[in-house]
Amino acid sequence: MGTSAPMMDLVPIHQVTTPLVGRGSDLEQLVELVGLVAPQGAAGGAVLLSGDAGVGKTRLLAELRTHAEAAGWRTLAGHCLDFGDSALPYLPFTEILGRLAQDAPDLVAAVSEGRPAVAHLLPGQRLLRTHGPDGDDVERSDLFETVHAAFERIAQTGPLLVVLEDLHWADQSTRDLLGFLFQRGFAAPVRLVASYRSDDLHRRHPLRTAVAQWSRFPGVHRLALGPLDDSAVRSLATSLHTGSLSEADLRRIVARAEGNAFFAEELVVASEVGSRSLPEDLASLLLVRVDQLDEDARQIVRAASCAGRQVEHDMLAAVVGLDADRLERGLRQAVETNVLVPSGAQYAFRHALLGEAVYDDLLPGERVRLHASYVEALCCHVAPGTAAELARHARAAHDVPNALRASIEAGDDAMAVGGPDDAARHYEVALELAGNAIRSDAPEHGVDVTSLTVRASEALIAAGDPFRAVQLVTDQLAQLPDDADPERRVGLLIALATASLMMDSDVDALDMTTEALGLVGSEPTRLRARLLSVHAHANAVRQRVDEAARWATEAVTLAREVGLPKVALNAATTLAKIEERKDDPETSRRAFEAIVAQARSDGDLAAELRGLHHLGALHFEHGRLEQAREAYEAACGKAADAGRPWAPYGFQARIFAGLVAYVDGRWDEALRITDVGGEPAPGLAEAALSAVALAVRAGRGELAALEQLPTSRRWWDRDGFLPVLSGAPAIDLYGDSGDLDAALEVHDEVVGAVTRLWQVTSFGAQIRLGALVVGHLAGAAATRSAAERPGLVRRGDALLEVARHLLTEVYDGRAMGPEGRAWLARIEAEHLRLRWIAGVDSPAEEDLVAAWVLAVEEFAAFGHVFELARSRTRLAAVLRSLGRTAEARQHSDPAREVAHRLGARPLLDELSAAGSTAARAAPEPGTLTPREHEILTLVAQGRSNGEIARQLFISAKTVSVHVSNILAKLGASGRTEASALARTRGLLG
Repeated sequence: MGTSAPMMDLVPIHQVTTPLVGRGSDLEQLVELVGLVAPQGAAGGAVLLSGDAGVGKTRLLAELRTHAEAAGWRTLAGHCLDFGDSALPYLPFTEILGRLAQDAPDLVAAVSEGRPAVAHLLPGQRLLRTHGPDGDDVERSDLFETVHAAFERIAQTGPLLVVLEDLHWADQSTRDLLGFLFQRGFAAPVRLVASYRSDDLHRRHPLRTAVAQWSRFPGVHRLALGPLDDSAVRSLATSLHTGSLSEADLRRIVARAEGNAFFAEELVVASEVGSRSLPEDLASLLLVRVDQLDEDARQIVRAASCAGRQVEHDMLAAVVGLDADRLERGLRQAVETNVLVPSGAQYAFRHALLGEAVYDDLLPGERVRLHASYVEALCCHVAPGTAAELARHARAAHDVPNALRASIEAGDDAMAVGGPDDAARHYEVALELAGNAIRSDAPEHGVDVTSLTVRASEALIAAGDPFRAVQLVTDQLAQLPDDADPERRVGLLIALATASLMMDSDVDALDMTTEALGLVGSEPTRLRARLLSVHAHANAVRQRVDEAARWATEAVTLAREVGLPKVALNAATTLAKIEERKDDPETSRRAFEAIVAQARSDGDLAAELRGLHHLGALHFEHGRLEQAREAYEAACGKAADAGRPWAPYGFQARIFAGLVAYVDGRWDEALRITDVGGEPAPGLAEAALSAVALAVRAGRGELAALEQLPTSRRWWDRDGFLPVLSGAPAIDLYGDSGDLDAALEVHDEVVGAVTRLWQVTSFGAQIRLGALVVGHLAGAAATRSAAERPGLVRRGDALLEVARHLLTEVYDGRAMGPEGRAWLARIEAEHLRLRWIAGVDSPAEEDLVAAWVLAVEEFAAFGHVFELARSRTRLAAVLRSLGRTAEARQHSDPAREVAHRLGARPLLDELSAAGSTAARAAPEPGTLTPREHEILTLVAQGRSNGEIARQLFISAKTVSVHVSNILAKLGASGRTEASALARTRGLLG
């Protein structure tokens, strides 16, 4: 019998190439329906598995087969192929038997002895011949009985799972044979699972009737596989992408894939090459179904694609222009073939990507004509439509007047309902169209470009993109004629200064407002009031406190005089912030609370967000973490409720809410606050929130989190706060992993980025950064040679000098808050620890203890849970080295409790290394304890007892006892002989 099977190459072998994501419950249900968990002798069930093309049927069946094979089942699979009218009868069964003949020829031979008709289905018997087949033709009923008996015979050696895929392409003979098997059932443990595309089953599809009939047979179950949920598509896309996907890319893939696993895979591949267009192969596959429609139906579908995902019936009828009968016939065909899906008085594409493929396939002229028809229908109010729809169709139809007018209206509508992202896009399109109208000498468009630019800038700022706002206004200023109305220039200068104050920029807001003051005059106008408020803010940012107070006071007075309450409230907020800088926090607190109350009363969202943010910052600065949390969460919650989560102060409040949760030891909550999964976060916002999460992951020792650092680094030249946010945890991650050079490099890079961007020589956060680095320098000194240790100390000296300089120069006599005092105490204590361990100008023991006691007290006053525990750990190590074990435990025990609760693995390791864990079991006689092995290693490096004591934070007397025990156990007469014996016996690494 022939077993060669070139035909078998037409179908895939059972392989798993993608992860199973989001199908856990579906797999459980399928396993239960098939009876995979039932006793082997139990009768099995049959399952009809349906779902749209690409939804994941094949992947689910592959997983089912894997589970079955792991349970000792034999699995066989056959596939139907799309041969049109030339389909080979019984093709999936031929594949099944052909594969079985390759894998188990003896079994096939045994089946053939009793059922010779089985040979008619083997691949070798179905090739082209120059003569007829040997023997007589087999009767159809005999063939059916043969296949049934073959499966029964195979199942006698163990349970059998038969999988048939893509029944929508099955020939009539295959459907009849499968129906026979479903109806007949099996005495042996044989399970059948057959899959088909539900979206291919139009009303006249022959499988439609067959499935309905099979479903009535006992033991036959139906399982419909729905789309993946968004979280599953996100997981799938992340697992398939070779690098890291931005949140924007992930959201785009999730939205376009609409739960279809295959579409998601194709879109991920396209994103890897930087393409947002529909992959060509995917588009061709989607268009196959459209190509099968008649001309009227194709015309309707093409017109519908210009409307987007869905279209009103009346609108589509007006655009297509077919008579009622032809329109109805065309729509019915499009619906029956699952190209369009009706929903009330609307039609939508079965899948959005199908609409994209059809739209991309339109000819340029055809596309313009269809969009023009939509413009006409919308202008005639054939069906309800929005300004955004009209704007889109008018742009595509090259109808500039309608597009310009509708784009501005669409922007206004979007801002009114809390959609600044959409508003900004509409306004920018309007600016482009207005510019084109001017350059082409088109009729007067009647648009105030300056006002439109200001509105676009405000929308961009509210959307969290002040960088683009600065670019946009700068470009418009450059195009402004020299003889333009001064008020136009003032308006643009105010907009540019406002945007630049929301970011770190090379645009000097104070220069902008100063120039504007020279143009606006001294008349008490509304324009001057707005300018004075921004000018005061610009002065405050430049630390010109007296000037800022003077201009803010004048702005408040003038704004109230000319009826601009929002401007008055904004200037009052600047005044309150100035009072805080004058070390009058209580006055500032009362002022901020009054501003927030007034803003809420007036419905002034911007003022409320700014007031809440500053109120939170005031509480945070003074260690009132609970009050800070309330203010920050109120601000970011208010911004989110208003549809402006990335607006100034609201977004920053979310960052600080995450930081407060981190400091307060609520690390899981910090991760929740900073998780932007599923949100359309701007790039900078995503990077900043990820940086806060990085602090938690660094505390937990998750080295894989360093993979996020390159993404964050891309923004370090745009916002000076971001390098500090992400650089500090990166220092810890590198330092804890033993890569001191990388930790030092990150520190220097952060300092360089911030000083360049802020145009300063030093900044307050350097105290914290320096303290972290000095701590890792001390840790490294424990393992470095005597020649290397002085260099580490010199680096620590330089960092301490910077911290002390900041105290005297930057703070300039102003009181530091609890956080600043804590980090200043910490760097002093770390510096003493570094000198102690390195043995370079070692401090007095009482000074070392006092420094760490102060660090503990200051972090306790601030409320930083993790840093308090870390400071206690190091104080405990110092106390233990001095023999003050009871005092040490008073600090190590609570530190260990915190470390366990937070999951702070590096801190737990540090506690263990310092000997604060429970006593180990006594070693066997003659063997070295872990501590003795550690000391032996240092002895071999030539360290003295004093150096070893400082390095391990134990007393010199204790070291002496350990060394004596080591010599006795090794049978050595001295330290040199002990080192030699240790090397000989392989005790040293």
